Amino acid sequence: MKVRELVEKLNLKVLCGESGLDRDIDGCYVSDLLSDVMGNAEMGNVWVTLQTHKNVMAIASLKELACVILVKGLTAPEDTVEQSNEEGIPFLSTDMQTYETVGKIYQLLNA
Repeated sequence: MKVRELVEKLNLKVLCGESGLDRDIDGCYVSDLLSDVMGNAEMGNVWVTLQTHKNVMAIASLKELACVILVKGLTAPEDTVEQSNEEGIPFLSTDMQTYETVGKIYQLLNA
């Protein structure tokens, strides 16, 4: 599945990083602890979090993640937006809670 398809199926808002919408998704990782994501997320994962600061993009880039989804309607600050656009890693947003978001991603990836 491509990030673009996930955006359409879950009605996600693309905050920035549009150039990466054709990245392949190979799984999902959920954590708000940056060191946990750095140590355990895998290349191609969707990262679901409520963290919005610039360090999120540094880790997403380092781990070559497919995209980052912010839950609870959160948005990204300007420095994060700039980094997302530079890296080409989509930063997405949803009004859903983490539990609902991850459940829907699981269903889509395992259909």
